[in-house]
Amino acid sequence: MSTSGPVRPIEILLVEDNEGDARLAQEALQDAKVSNNLFWVKDGVEALEYLRGEGEYKGKVRPDVILLDLNLPRKDGREVLAEIKQDEDLRRIPVVILTVSEAEEDIVRTYDLHANCYIRKPIDLDQFMTVVKAIEDFWLTIVKLPPNGHVH
Repeated sequence: MSTSGPVRPIEILLVEDNEGDARLAQEALQDAKVSNNLFWVKDGVEALEYLRGEGEYKGKVRPDVILLDLNLPRKDGREVLAEIKQDEDLRRIPVVILTVSEAEEDIVRTYDLHANCYIRKPIDLDQFMTVVKAIEDFWLTIVKLPPNGHVH
């Protein structure tokens, strides 16, 4: 007899340079129905180091889902997305774009780079909490995620 649902917390990597938005996401996910661990990095370079288990991130658990802002310092989200989806070891990790950009070219480009979904980040606090809860409900409760493993 198998048990339903995950037996371990869902691992989430938040790639967000705005400290306020990161804090809001953390608060929204603290009350989540699904047990989760949120790890926050502030730019694209850190995100790729984390995903590849480099430097201080050696031995970190691979995320089950990535919440990725597009407008990041050092290496922007479009570059990070492209590198993730071209990497044989990382490309199955679902990437949710969570950004303020409404530019049609950003939407088209990120889907061309194989983003799993594109969500415009609301400015209003209540709307932002609603969006994070919707991500939790869909990606952490409904969707069957690929098997997870340790970052190499």
